[in-house]
Amino acid sequence: MFKYIFHSKGWEIKEDKISTVSSDGSETGNEIVSIEKFGPTFKLKFDFWYKEGANSGVKYFVDEQYKAGGKSGIGLEFQILDDERHPDAKLGSIGNRTLGSLYDLIPSKKFSWAAARPNQWNQGRIVCYPDCKVKHYVNNLLAVSYPRGGQIFDALVARSKYANWKGFGSAEKGHILLQHHGDNVSFRSIRIREIK
Repeated sequence: MFKYIFHSKGWEIKEDKISTVSSDGSETGNEIVSIEKFGPTFKLKFDFWYKEGANSGVKYFVDEQYKAGGKSGIGLEFQILDDERHPDAKLGSIGNRTLGSLYDLIPSKKFSWAAARPNQWNQGRIVCYPDCKVKHYVNNLLAVSYPRGGQIFDALVARSKYANWKGFGSAEKGHILLQHHGDNVSFRSIRIREIK
């Protein structure tokens, strides 16, 4: 597991898991952030559990140059969401805020929406390859595959909430972040390794 900054007022550690202390469902800014930066290639695996109606995410290539205004750090995001019960699943464009999606940019494949369930442990995986291709997996099913950078990626960013952050998603290295969005989520078995 990576070394991280722990915000004790927003999280608790019990047994083998890190869990949020729920609040009002809004972003708290009390994220767990890796001390080390990772990239450009790595494989990140984690187990996640989320309560019905929850919203959270795992961010990567989090870039400190962007000011988050007291909210969650800015980076590419593997979305964790209860698609059936959280309103964010209906926002964005063509489902790009649903479970397993590259948040606000690329929707996950529809079968991945049914691959995970609230109130049980699920597995997420983010793989960043040497050719700049990135893949998200939900319970070993491919949810998203995209090239980080290039014309298509830049066009997606230009129509997203990240349009005003120049160079969004293109940092060579960045922090890993576990998002506290005010809902009950837990993480365990977090593992990251470099791909050569």
